[in-house]
Amino acid sequence: MFNEYYSNGKLLLTGEYVVLDGYEGLALPTIYGQKLLVKTTAEKIINWTSYDYNNSVWFKNSYSIDNNGDIISLIKNDKISHSLLSIFKGIQTLNPQIFNSSIGYDFKTKLSFARNWGLGSSSTLISNLAKWANIDPYKLLRLTFGGSGYDIACSFNNKPILFNNSNNTNLVKECDFNPDFKEYIYFVYLGIKRNSQEAIKKYQNLKKSKSFSKSKFKLINYELINSTKLQEFENILIEHEKIISNIINQKTVRELLFKDYNSGVVKSLGAWGGDFILATGKLEDMNYFKSKGYNTIFKYKDLIKQ
Repeated sequence: MFNEYYSNGKLLLTGEYVVLDGYEGLALPTIYGQKLLVKTTAEKIINWTSYDYNNSVWFKNSYSIDNNGDIISLIKNDKISHSLLSIFKGIQTLNPQIFNSSIGYDFKTKLSFARNWGLGSSSTLISNLAKWANIDPYKLLRLTFGGSGYDIACSFNNKPILFNNSNNTNLVKECDFNPDFKEYIYFVYLGIKRNSQEAIKKYQNLKKSKSFSKSKFKLINYELINSTKLQEFENILIEHEKIISNIINQKTVRELLFKDYNSGVVKSLGAWGGDFILATGKLEDMNYFKSKGYNTIFKYKDLIKQ
């Protein structure tokens, strides 16, 4: 019999990049997520099967566990296999006995979203495996993919959250972000999967200006959460885009792709240059994005947990 674990996906509305430096970010858990099924087996082997949202197998491998607890890939020896091995080693570091018994495991993962959407296929996996292994998911994240941890926080919270990791402490606060004008908020997939680890490394190598304050980002989040009018909300997002643009020395997504969109604002979510953007406007305004080939578009209520 399989034991089942589930974690939410994520989108980062504010604080992208700077959340890595302990600045507060407003993050949104998604309706879509990932399920993990685990059962023990008599044979001392790990069998792993990953299914996509169409229930098709996209990765399958087996691993042997020797008497020392070392785990060895038996079938594939590729990037995904190496990533899984690094996760297993991280789990062993935090729970040394977990692979030292005489049993093996069957693992099955099932995504409810497309892998290339950037909603957290890695973070939901880390969160689920940490639940199974009874270890701290933030510690496992640090030992494997790295990052601020906001995505881990989203994985087990069912409402929008304010997150920061100042002083090596993960502070998570559920917030009442449920705008009256959410019918005018959409999420558009750009069709480019960003590598989070590469984006993190690139940001960390920047010579960043320290002229911005943590209190500024807290104020932006406060104003967003308490905004009652769409135009007020849009103005705050524009201000936030300008700040991040100056910090990371990149043009905004509006400047790069959507200069002629005049029905609302567009804002990057998470690592700039790929995955989802937020767009405001009416339903018919989304035809602008469809005309440019961006056909994966969600209404707020169809993507974000409340």
